Amino acid sequence: MSNVPSAIADEARPRLPRGVRLVHNEAQGGWVLLAPERVFKADAIAAEIVKRCTGEATFADIVDDLVRTYSAPRERILADVTALLRGLADKKLLEL
Repeated sequence: MSNVPSAIADEARPRLPRGVRLVHNEAQGGWVLLAPERVFKADAIAAEIVKRCTGEATFADIVDDLVRTYSAPRERILADVTALLRGLADKKLLEL
């Protein structure tokens, strides 16, 4: 079994589901995803990715925006964003 996350369709519009939100919380030391009865700390990069998951931008748009913003190779950004979003979706913290 592979640890490589399955691809996300370019036209998918990732968004936080009802009841989940990204907030900056000084007590937690930065960004956190708040879900019913759960709190997940998000590092700065994860927060930048999740901020773009509004349900309006497509997955491809999000990846392209991150490539422009960070001047990083598209393949690397694509792999990192796919892994993060799949992980969040598996935890029911994101809808794809």
